[in-house]
Amino acid sequence: MAAKQVTERGLVMIDLASALLCCLSLPALLSSAEKLESSLTILKEVNLRGPYLGLITVYPPEEDAFFDTGAFKPHQKHPYVDLSGRRFRVGKMGKKKVIYVRCGVGMVNAAAATQQMLDMFDVIGVVHFGIAGSINNSMSIGDVTIPKQFAQKPNATVPAGDFTELDFGAYSEPSGGYNQLGSIGYSTEQFFSKWGKPNTAQRKLWFHVSKNWLELAHTHLEGMVLEQCVNSSSCLTQRPKLVVGLSGATADIFLDNAAYGEFLYKTFHVSSVDMESVAVVMTSLSNGFPVIVIRGLSDQAGAQEGQNPIDLFGPLAASNAAKAVVQFVKAL
Repeated sequence: MAAKQVTERGLVMIDLASALLCCLSLPALLSSAEKLESSLTILKEVNLRGPYLGLITVYPPEEDAFFDTGAFKPHQKHPYVDLSGRRFRVGKMGKKKVIYVRCGVGMVNAAAATQQMLDMFDVIGVVHFGIAGSINNSMSIGDVTIPKQFAQKPNATVPAGDFTELDFGAYSEPSGGYNQLGSIGYSTEQFFSKWGKPNTAQRKLWFHVSKNWLELAHTHLEGMVLEQCVNSSSCLTQRPKLVVGLSGATADIFLDNAAYGEFLYKTFHVSSVDMESVAVVMTSLSNGFPVIVIRGLSDQAGAQEGQNPIDLFGPLAASNAAKAVVQFVKAL
């Protein structure tokens, strides 16, 4: 054991020397180490006051909408902990203790931030929120959706593992013509869980949010009043609504194509599309934590006439989602 420890320490010293020679000056390295030590000291104190509810959103307009509700009150002594380039904010919403972070766009950022929150903080579960595109004609811009389940799409694979297939030739002009892009196959996902056998993945298409939290949202949030106007001159034609229990899809693409949206709706019966939700849900479930997703609809994913309206109605959708989050936390 002693020899192993010496060997490991020797490797660490070699890695440290490499970092010094190749990447960092000694003052920079010491500064980085001091910042990490400071963050870990604060983290220890923060966790002693837990547990917390975890809140995760994606990018600045969603964060602004959340803070504009005035519901989040930062902790006076330790308002935040900085870890790996992200600022985890510590505070309260009413009587509920919360940890909030903005994860960044895309599934890798969402999964990394979620895992770090679950590993480093004493949390009881995760509420993920933000904006999304609508591919369901019964849902409108400004509406809020709280889906019961999410799928990751697209997930290309060889035909033998296909769940379904998108044939690009079917969309060629003239109709049914040849297309060099061929086709994309959609497969199930590999899901690793703390409840499963190590290194043995389950194959899953759908990842469900926590049933009791979904029922809580259905009871306390459906029928809540949402904002209809961005400002005095830009209003929606009808009052937005909140719907619980539909399905959503996530991919690392910003969907702005009506034909592809229609394909997803008809094939997978999903109503909303975004770039992070399934990563947050999968990571939370993999670690055994409850999770729910609340998304405001900012656009029609390419089905609109003219320019995508996300720049105009994105803030309204983010605001309605944030209002729903506040109500959910109160109910919880």
